[in-house]
Amino acid sequence: MYITYSLLAVTILISVKAFDDESWKRRLMLNPYDVVHHKKWYRTFTHAFIHADFAHLFFNMYVLYLFGEFLEERFIAEYGLRGYMLYALLYLSAILFSSIFSIAKHKDNIHYNSLGASGAVSAVLFAYIVVNPMAELGLLILPIFVPAYIFGPIILFVEYLLAKRGGTGIAHDAHIAGAIYGIVFMLILNYNYLFEFIDQFKV
Repeated sequence: MYITYSLLAVTILISVKAFDDESWKRRLMLNPYDVVHHKKWYRTFTHAFIHADFAHLFFNMYVLYLFGEFLEERFIAEYGLRGYMLYALLYLSAILFSSIFSIAKHKDNIHYNSLGASGAVSAVLFAYIVVNPMAELGLLILPIFVPAYIFGPIILFVEYLLAKRGGTGIAHDAHIAGAIYGIVFMLILNYNYLFEFIDQFKV
């Protein structure tokens, strides 16, 4: 799956380089103050291709690989060659959308920085849930599997609680925004996904 593998390769290469070049990493991070006050709009996208450490990189790329490959194949099966463009559009536009709330909230905080592909990966995961709600999903650290339509709301609820509590050092708002965007993107792309989702619950 060309787009998924390309995203994996580019993100891994840029992230690994950033591990060894702190100044370069800082130039690519999402800094809302720089975005708004110094018009460095490129940071809205570049932050998704760098990560804090190997664990952060591995988790995001593992999730992207697991769900992105399936979703890309689904897009190609339904939309032909246009499916590649649509899948890439989902991922790249999710980066932008998941950054909007952080930019609005921290635009006057010169010290706020964030990085990682979590917002876009969250969009891919929830887009997958829309088209495959009965898939059994679980966490690596907790091998308990539940249907995707249950797993998704649990993840969102936990993200909401953690965001409300604060102090985790994780951009939970980006995760939530990415998840919502993934669902909305799929329904705008084809509202029949909603009916197909509902049909899977019929006995």
